[in-house]
Amino acid sequence: MAAIGQLPARSGAAGIEVLGASKSFGAFRALDDVSIKIAPGTIHALLGENGAGKSTLVKGLVGYGLLDEGQIVVDGREVAIASPRDAQALGIGMVYQHFTLAAGLSVEENLLLTRGSLPWTIDWKTERAALTVFMQRMPFRLPLDAPVAGLAAGEKQKLEILKQLYLQQRFLILDEPTSVLTPQEADEVLGLMRALTTRCELTVLMITHKFREVMAYADDVTVLRKGRCVGTSAVVNTGREQLANWMMGTADASSGSAPLHVPAAPERAARRPVDREAPVRLAMRDVSIDDDRGHTAVRHVTLDVRAGEILGLAGVSGNGQKELVEALVGQRHLAAGEMRIADRPYRATREEMTALRVFAIPEEPLKNACVAGMSIAENLALRDFDRAPVRRGGWRLDRAALRARAERRIHDFNVRPPVPERAIGTLSGGNVQRAVLARELGQPVDVLIVANPVFGLDFASVADIHARLLAARDAGAAVLLVSEDLDELLELADRIAVMAEGRLVFETPAEQAERAVLGQHMAGHSSEPTHTSERAAVAPQSSRASAYSGAKP
Repeated sequence: MAAIGQLPARSGAAGIEVLGASKSFGAFRALDDVSIKIAPGTIHALLGENGAGKSTLVKGLVGYGLLDEGQIVVDGREVAIASPRDAQALGIGMVYQHFTLAAGLSVEENLLLTRGSLPWTIDWKTERAALTVFMQRMPFRLPLDAPVAGLAAGEKQKLEILKQLYLQQRFLILDEPTSVLTPQEADEVLGLMRALTTRCELTVLMITHKFREVMAYADDVTVLRKGRCVGTSAVVNTGREQLANWMMGTADASSGSAPLHVPAAPERAARRPVDREAPVRLAMRDVSIDDDRGHTAVRHVTLDVRAGEILGLAGVSGNGQKELVEALVGQRHLAAGEMRIADRPYRATREEMTALRVFAIPEEPLKNACVAGMSIAENLALRDFDRAPVRRGGWRLDRAALRARAERRIHDFNVRPPVPERAIGTLSGGNVQRAVLARELGQPVDVLIVANPVFGLDFASVADIHARLLAARDAGAAVLLVSEDLDELLELADRIAVMAEGRLVFETPAEQAERAVLGQHMAGHSSEPTHTSERAAVAPQSSRASAYSGAKP
């Protein structure tokens, strides 16, 4: 295999147009006559709920799923893309939401693996020289000998992008590119993409659910809904409300009618403030927790959550949040410290959780909170299958009572389809999460532990679930909301704490929170816990230009 200097030369950003794309799976129409034009040297955002057709469209572009109908035009010429090799030959690459790196290898070894095939014997001197020249041309650089396992999340995302640039791709598809990044890392990565597109060296199609990223970085935006294109606009000519209307189906983009009003999320001013005299419902004192390898994942954490309060816990994945939640729901023992509920010792046994009214909504609910092969009704009874009214006469289940209660909760929480006998594993992600909410919030709640409750869900499901969490809070529950989505915490939390390297390093009232400051602490740029009064003043980004003006070519 030749070194990089001998790869086929390509230059300039690619423009792509999809015309009349359609795709069916049996009777289900995943794409219905979709057309989209991505101009060369631009960032084009693609929005849509789960099932809107985004993945089907993208798979057609990268060769993982042939379109039933439609044409793909690259640089003004119609092309056929029947495999990933065809897409690569045209300069089309994709950076996936989850990393596809070989953690046990170095940066240079991962770059070489990207080529797909290597000779039995590698001329490392030649390859390293070629990779050095390649890295010097890039807008961002990583040490070639750095082990991938030691890279931060932002550096791993950069390496994923470098892999595609190494292959000299001219059109990149980014699938939720910032989902595992701090705000600063997200702005840096997207700023670098902005720099490459501005110089017309690259074209980017960005799948995202974050309106802030669309407004700050994209040139154009297209919204899909139920397999159809419902709106395309230059970003400067649209706004968040119109995009939300298109996604929710409350405006007819094709007719040019004005968007209908979408009720905004509850304003903080409209919610009653947290009573500082309210009782502490959940307390952790000097808690340390080990991970699966016996290493300390949570270090000396102390926190309180009061009745009628949402405490948002921010942090990049892998900083101890998972272990902390597992300890709170009884899946992991403490190495040190203590937990208390309503000032009573708490070891997260099933009996304690029932008596103290502690409920939980873990991340990946189908994996961590449900039995996929069991029915919705049976999953709704997992908490109390051995107690009345579900149990009757020893261990016998009262199937009629189980079904009747399931019907009520399915109706109250809008689970679709409303069929109690249906296996919960056949539901969409949003409906699985609603079913878990129905089980956990279908009775009085004193403490609610929530972890990444809307990850990967569509716009409507997110709005519904957020409303449920706020309702639990307003009913007097103490809510610990662990989330990697800073926008979610800023919208819902009353107070925000940041976790980095297993420690709580920062805390602030949510109304005083600054995104840049939170991001600095999430990235571990502080060694000691601090509070709002101690933080440095950081000017917020106020315009699209300022969001990427710091990017260096």
